[in-house]
Amino acid sequence: MRRHVGVLLPWANVAVEEELPQLGEPGVVFHYARLVPASRTTAVDDAFWHGLRAAATGAVDSMRHLPLDATLLACTSAGFTGGPELPPGVITAFDALTTALHRRRLNRVVLATPYPQPVTRAEAEALAARGIEVLAHASLGLDDGYPDIRPQQIVGLCDGLPQTALATADALVLSCTGWRTQTAATALQERLRIPVITSNLALATYTLPPVPGAAP
Repeated sequence: MRRHVGVLLPWANVAVEEELPQLGEPGVVFHYARLVPASRTTAVDDAFWHGLRAAATGAVDSMRHLPLDATLLACTSAGFTGGPELPPGVITAFDALTTALHRRRLNRVVLATPYPQPVTRAEAEALAARGIEVLAHASLGLDDGYPDIRPQQIVGLCDGLPQTALATADALVLSCTGWRTQTAATALQERLRIPVITSNLALATYTLPPVPGAAP
């Protein structure tokens, strides 16, 4: 059965439109509306996150005549940093990420992000509040320029995670929709032999039925 998913996209994000069609299941059609924050900035900070959330109402309205099965806000950090209330039914990439982890019972993870360190720590705390233990985390310390991050940088970042944490983790999480993670995720999964869950993978699979017997 064909499913239609609305995607509210940060205005400078190019990775989501590239990766979702490759990661999504056959029959899923993604419809995009770009979010322009009032600050007209791209660096992650309160003005950016709050601006995206404030712009979501108009973006949702622009897709009101589409037969949507779900509407996703394709920004992970906007899901755990607060701001204006989102329109009813909008799911953030952070929500999709935690849903993907719970569905697969991946409760102990290591976390890698491109974000500044304080944002990464905030995400680790937000995951813990959702019942997901973060054994270790690492970040590139960047507040912008995520489309320019190369797969080798992502792999190198993850190579710096503690081996003891990697050995006991259920999964590696690559958080953020703005960096291209497919190439790095494939290499890391082969190397580490644990699932690699990315923000864009979580968005692409959010509307799939839960696996029988998995946690809700």
